[in-house]
Amino acid sequence: MNIDLLKTRLTAIGQQHVLRYWDELDEAAQQQFAGQLEKIDLESLPALVEAYVLNRPKTEIPSDLEPACYFPKTPRDDAQKALYDRAKQHGEDLFRAGKIAALTVAGGQGTRLGFDGPKGTYPIGPVSGKSLFAYFAETLLFAGKKYGKPITWYIMTSLLNHSATVAFFRENNFFGLAEDQVFFFSQGTMPAFGTDGKLLLGAKDSLSLSPDGHGGTLLALRRSGAIDRMQKEGTEILSYFQVDNPLAPAIHPLFAGLHDLEGSEMSAIMLAKTGPFEKLGNFCVSGGRTSIIEYSDLPADLAESRNPDGSLRFLCGSPAIHLLNRSFVERLTEGGKLQLPWHRADKKVPYLDENGTLIQPEEPNAVKLESFIFDAMPLAERTMLLEGDRDTMFAPTKNKTGVDSAESCRAMILARDAQRLADAGFVLPHGARIELSPLAGVEKDDLLAYFRDNPAEGAW
Repeated sequence: MNIDLLKTRLTAIGQQHVLRYWDELDEAAQQQFAGQLEKIDLESLPALVEAYVLNRPKTEIPSDLEPACYFPKTPRDDAQKALYDRAKQHGEDLFRAGKIAALTVAGGQGTRLGFDGPKGTYPIGPVSGKSLFAYFAETLLFAGKKYGKPITWYIMTSLLNHSATVAFFRENNFFGLAEDQVFFFSQGTMPAFGTDGKLLLGAKDSLSLSPDGHGGTLLALRRSGAIDRMQKEGTEILSYFQVDNPLAPAIHPLFAGLHDLEGSEMSAIMLAKTGPFEKLGNFCVSGGRTSIIEYSDLPADLAESRNPDGSLRFLCGSPAIHLLNRSFVERLTEGGKLQLPWHRADKKVPYLDENGTLIQPEEPNAVKLESFIFDAMPLAERTMLLEGDRDTMFAPTKNKTGVDSAESCRAMILARDAQRLADAGFVLPHGARIELSPLAGVEKDDLLAYFRDNPAEGAW
């Protein structure tokens, strides 16, 4: 540790105040703090502060903005049906060859659910009480057996919940997966700034840090060694989904096959929006590039615009389900830097004042910066959208009750599984609450085969 060099670098960018308590720290604290500071690209901070802190970036809506094109969930004609059949077979071949891995973003806590622990450990099963993590683990376990190739699972945690997440998996024997099949890595952080552009201290030996957004997943993959492992294993495609949506199709052969056949670097599932102002990002095209415009940024006249048949023009909403090529992730993180823009959020952030007193602000006092993974889409040479089925793919667990809640998610799991049982020829008693395990199957044909082969057994 060269403290003189560190002081010189901080002074050059007007941030030397963060070392005001340096002489009060013991050697271990100094080493820890210096290491934290050296991980920050200090020379880039002035431009970052100028662009995002001292000034408030404005979202510019391109004049040529158009709705994105997509593959519908039901083929439009015989030619497209033939393509879908070929793509599904190709996707299954990709899984058999071990070309696809799963990537779950799971850095959050269950605070909004009234739950003390990592969100992925939340008991979402309406009958079983199984956790969000368990749903995905069982899906991957089934798919690994079906395709004869274990699927590596990359799970991004945060500094806040990493240890608890790993411990949860160990306590549950990795839900039947091999321990080396699961790769945990922590999300990166960004320092918080005062509105004057100065870095805030959270303690005498630490900046005030916060997660760098789900876009930071890409850089964390490189820094953690996950990319190196993917190269060794021959992984070419990552199936990305968020831990709070247990209906997310972690394994989707048609999606994977279309992605690869279309030569896409980044693909997405799209959902038909329920209305012009539904809180989903909007898939759009400008200058030949696909992008996502946040629901709060799309002008009302565009959001409400209609096609001649009365349907929404900007119909495609994003549930944050993607496929990304490993080579694309490598390109976006070349040189150890993330090639994505930042987004500003004004927050209340506790900080140490010049007297060493911890201040708990009552109003927003700071700027946090985070990156979003969807900002990678316009950087891809080719993209692809496939329409998904809202009832079987999208049950976000954001709140305890109400819209996008644990309550609504459990109801959707029960409804989906009841329909699957009906498709298999079962007549359920009125009011029956039956939950199917992903171990019985991921797709409709899997479940039909399960019930055919196990007529006297249940899968719940």
